Amino acid sequence: MGKPTCLTSGRGTVMPELPEVERATTLLRSIAKGNRIICVETSEDSLVFQGLKSHEDFGREITGRVVKDTFRYGKYFYIELEGAGKLPLLHFGMTGMLHVRGQPTLQYRTKIRESPDVWPPKFMKFILHFEAKTPGTVTELAFSDARRLGRIRLVNHPREEPPISELGFDPILSMPLLWEFQALVQKRSCPIKVLLLDQSFSAGVGNYLADEILYQAKVHPEQRCNTLQQAQVEALHREVADVCRIAVEANADDDKYPSHWLFKHRWGKGKKAKQSMRLASGEPATVKWITVGGRTSAFVAEVQCLPHKQRVGKTEVHCGFSFRFRTFTPRNFPDSH
Repeated sequence: MGKPTCLTSGRGTVMPELPEVERATTLLRSIAKGNRIICVETSEDSLVFQGLKSHEDFGREITGRVVKDTFRYGKYFYIELEGAGKLPLLHFGMTGMLHVRGQPTLQYRTKIRESPDVWPPKFMKFILHFEAKTPGTVTELAFSDARRLGRIRLVNHPREEPPISELGFDPILSMPLLWEFQALVQKRSCPIKVLLLDQSFSAGVGNYLADEILYQAKVHPEQRCNTLQQAQVEALHREVADVCRIAVEANADDDKYPSHWLFKHRWGKGKKAKQSMRLASGEPATVKWITVGGRTSAFVAEVQCLPHKQRVGKTEVHCGFSFRFRTFTPRNFPDSH
């Protein structure tokens, strides 16, 4: 067997965000669609299994049913099953992952190096046994979660009830038009990084995606939403969609992410290694780290700066330009028709 597939690089830890969950959903679909769940093994964990009297109820509800398909919304994914009964709704939290018996594991943390021959995997919460249409062909898939921040639920209508019904737009599935996006941003006064991380605003965007979106849009993570000018709103709207699309098309493999992305250089905080990022002009770029909304945020000082000496906490950045704020209506935008 080859070494486990890793969804991060040696530069740091990536927690599952939209692209990683999309990859897991695709994996699950590839082995489960059209197949019957003939057995479910579960491990007791009242924190991860939510809304259930017992972890055993999870297995009883889905055993014997055929998988119709799998879907993702934001950082959640769910299994659509044939027959009457509830459907599994899953969330990875910080360290959740899927394992297929006998196959390299799709990992989000470089420090974990488990052999695919070790079964069941550590921190296993459930194992699904799928029988293909050809009798005797059984595939086993496990869900593990070391830090127990993932969630396993049973729901009737995943898209129509909490938690998914309480989420905002999904950048891949339901990206709003520009004027709708602007209206959502304009009414807020928090730092833009905080808004991007708010799942009731943009479902699926996490820390590294938010930093990349802001870098590509040339917006400082601490800039207040209600100070953004039209060009900045347009850039954010474009980059929310583009960054998520590119990451999904790369199958969440960071080796395939564009070489000009901040992602390639954002993991050196606190290390003595020299920064290697370059600006478009060829000059060295200065990657800095600050805390915004309780999360570490990377940005490029030469590209992303605050307007009008805006102060947030202890940060003050001088810009050589000013912004004029406008009120936008659907008529102002080319994609409003």
